[in-house]
Amino acid sequence: MPRYLAGGPDQPYFLYIPPHHQRGAPVFVTIHGISRNAEEHARRFKRLAKQYGVVLVAPLFSKEQFPDYQQLGLSGKGKRPDQVLHAMLKEVSGLTGAEVRQVYLFGYSGGGQFVHRYAMAYPKQVAGAAIGAAGWYTFPDPDARFPRGLKTRSKQSGLRFKLKTILKVPMAAYVGERDVRRGPERPEMKQSTTVDSQQGLMRVERGQRWIEAMRAAAASHGLPTPYAYEVLPHASHSFKASMKRGHLGQRVFEFLIGPPPT
Repeated sequence: MPRYLAGGPDQPYFLYIPPHHQRGAPVFVTIHGISRNAEEHARRFKRLAKQYGVVLVAPLFSKEQFPDYQQLGLSGKGKRPDQVLHAMLKEVSGLTGAEVRQVYLFGYSGGGQFVHRYAMAYPKQVAGAAIGAAGWYTFPDPDARFPRGLKTRSKQSGLRFKLKTILKVPMAAYVGERDVRRGPERPEMKQSTTVDSQQGLMRVERGQRWIEAMRAAAASHGLPTPYAYEVLPHASHSFKASMKRGHLGQRVFEFLIGPPPT
């Protein structure tokens, strides 16, 4: 059963607190795609959270209140999910004593869009970010307008992206080898001449190009930040298949936190 944010009775999230967790335990946040399967995210990551002693948070951003959560709500169509996540983390800190000044992030599909954009908006609050099969990406280009690049109207959004600080956050992208569909059935792919020419046609290509762009930008600033890109075997565009067949969960935790504790 979900919890509800204090002061926001219509804002659910799933919380898992591992047994014998210690004060100052790390926090792992997982963000659903447009199917809004937050409970499944919490359930499928629970074993790893228990193994690593990590507090798990899985917000549920409803379609009615957060129609553009993938873009941090900056289009003005609904609530700001980044601000709601801040409130959740503050509440989780009070409930568990967990360390929320820097958290680990994962998102799948639309959630992957949210996660890497959140990490870019709040890089000092993110210890590492893992992105699963995002439809498209914000590139480290200060001259391209958000969400394709980092140029924003800061007076309107309250956000200002700082490229060098962004490039200090370790990030990884994962895409299923069978995730090759596009067209009207995949509107979250953001298919346009501009985006296609910058990022490619399929998720496999787009994830690789984005990681390569992040690596190049980091290198140009003399930063040794780790960036990883992996194609998941036997997986299509499915969170379930990626977790079961592509071992996505283990890959994410090992990149973000390290080998499993003995």
